[in-house]
Amino acid sequence: METSLSLERTEPEAPAKSGMQGDEAAAGGTLTATLYDRLRAEILEGRMTPGAKLRLEELRGRYGVSLSPLREALSRLVAEGIVVAESQRGFTVAPVSRAMFADVIRLRTTLESMALRDSIERGGDEWEVGVVAALHRLKKVESLRSAEEGSQPWEHLHREFHLALVGACDSPLLLQFCATLRDLNDRYRRLFLANYVLDRNVATEHQSIADAALARDAERAVTLLGEHIQRTARNVFMVLEKQAAGAVSHSA
Repeated sequence: METSLSLERTEPEAPAKSGMQGDEAAAGGTLTATLYDRLRAEILEGRMTPGAKLRLEELRGRYGVSLSPLREALSRLVAEGIVVAESQRGFTVAPVSRAMFADVIRLRTTLESMALRDSIERGGDEWEVGVVAALHRLKKVESLRSAEEGSQPWEHLHREFHLALVGACDSPLLLQFCATLRDLNDRYRRLFLANYVLDRNVATEHQSIADAALARDAERAVTLLGEHIQRTARNVFMVLEKQAAGAVSHSA
């Protein structure tokens, strides 16, 4: 009791309490961001099955966190379309569909082409060096792509290469949309092409796009980028159709 009264009368203690609350809020925000990054990576890398129920108690136990930051992280993923929130049913991993993938491809082709044009127009020496360096790093791991232990470095460097191409674009919002669409595109590629032999030389496609961009040939660079995206899309559509046909034959 004595201690309680003493604290109540000591007004200078109030700012310290406020500061502590600020630290707690910052820590909570950091935890939410960490959870968001981990969940997002697991879903986009195909480690969580499309349509799977995200049980909060299981996730809380797996990550060793409370429900509050977990719900915040999942709500952020809902806003990105990676997780679906269902009334009275909680959260699920976003399902996949031909229609959704077609929409992702259409938007990615349009917006990333816009960003690439702007990047070619505005990019200087630093941008050129960034593209060349990103392509060089990607080439070094190209031969490891089909190996399980090498696929993750390739995925990271592949993303970095595409980011470098549009890196001089002057629209942060456009770049944000491009990054989200690229991640959604890559999710389908990982889910549906992981067990299929590629029918194309992706390394050559990357080199051609970079060469056109560095030569400031925007028309050719945009055309090659569009073809690059569409070829991946055709392969995914082919696998989706095979799976759909298999499901029909099994149910017949």
